[in-house]
Amino acid sequence: MTRCFSFVAAQDSYYRYCFKRAGLKSSTTNLGDGTIMHCWIPKMHNPSIPTLLLIHGFGANAMWQFNGLIPHFMSTFNVYVPDLLFFGESYTTRAERSESFQAQCVMSLMEAQNVAKMDVFGLSYGGFVAYSMAAQFKERVGRVALGCAGVCFEEKDAGSMEVFKVTTAEEAVSILLPQTPEKAREMVRLSFYKPPPSMPSCFLWDFIEVMCTDFRQEKEELIQALHKDRKMSDLPKITQPTLIIWGEHDQVFPLELAHRLERHIGDNAELVIIKNVGHALNAERPKELYKHLKSFFIDSHPLSKQASHGNGTKSD
Repeated sequence: MTRCFSFVAAQDSYYRYCFKRAGLKSSTTNLGDGTIMHCWIPKMHNPSIPTLLLIHGFGANAMWQFNGLIPHFMSTFNVYVPDLLFFGESYTTRAERSESFQAQCVMSLMEAQNVAKMDVFGLSYGGFVAYSMAAQFKERVGRVALGCAGVCFEEKDAGSMEVFKVTTAEEAVSILLPQTPEKAREMVRLSFYKPPPSMPSCFLWDFIEVMCTDFRQEKEELIQALHKDRKMSDLPKITQPTLIIWGEHDQVFPLELAHRLERHIGDNAELVIIKNVGHALNAERPKELYKHLKSFFIDSHPLSKQASHGNGTKSD
């Protein structure tokens, strides 16, 4: 029986309204060769202030993950929020599934928007894409913030590291792309340090239908590509100033990976660990997450500091 009302669809519409009210508009770009990228872009790009790119992780679309951050950055940055391939309205008919290809598509999108240089924040899977962008496009990516992004994990880690709760790509698929309420609850339990006390099955079925149905096969291939033949020896060392921000009790990518990444990047990396929080930094501690991102992107960024003292844009 068709549902008369979908809370999740209504929430999605509300986030869309919030993005528009903040000063963003929906834009779809045909990159050619069968690739379409959707992105939330400024209604008016201000060339006198820097650009900040926000890249989402797995789960719901970009609006759900960044709605709490958008208003804080709008007066200081030109904010761009893309949907990665197979999320939201972005997709490709090409066979590539790597984060490297995702990074190339995001950069092609930014080129189409005539954005030459940008700072980047990537959350979880989005951090893999952000890291790849920083490695591939050194002259175009400035500051980089990575939130609970286990880019330093190796394929061999999944089965050997005791702290990993998810040990195979297949298990990751079943949790990250839940098809039953119990799997959705498992996803929440892994992502949150303090999960919501009640998650009615009717709401979870609604979430699965709206958010976890489209492009399921392609998303499964993204997860498999992330795991396959992954080695630290293949990971380039980025040179941009980098903020690594992590939840103390992250069960998706354990804290050891944060320290490993800090060692890998070296002197250009700063590690911040948020206490009593899990993988879902943006949902559990949005204010604290913003505090650290503000310190990194705004307080120590000359152009951003100038903008925050009167040269920023105003949202429509």
